[in-house]
Amino acid sequence: MKRNFLGAASLFALSLVVISGCDQVEKSAQQVLGTATESAKQAIDDTHKAAEQALSEATQGLIQPEKQEKEAEDNSDTKET
Repeated sequence: MKRNFLGAASLFALSLVVISGCDQVEKSAQQVLGTATESAKQAIDDTHKAAEQALSEATQGLIQPEKQEKEAEDNSDTKET
């Protein structure tokens, strides 16, 4: 009887250790994913800025990216009516 009790107690203690370890792994994974998401957003923003600069240099400043977006929106509004 005493042996069964010790076995059950040991199994319960081991289960608690594993569960708490899983929580720590989950938190770490969430932190890593958060960091990766922020890095990806920064890379996209940097790429966008570089593309705008390359477009501006290629057109020698004749076409402004912000003006293109506004013109595209205006054109789509007039086509819908």
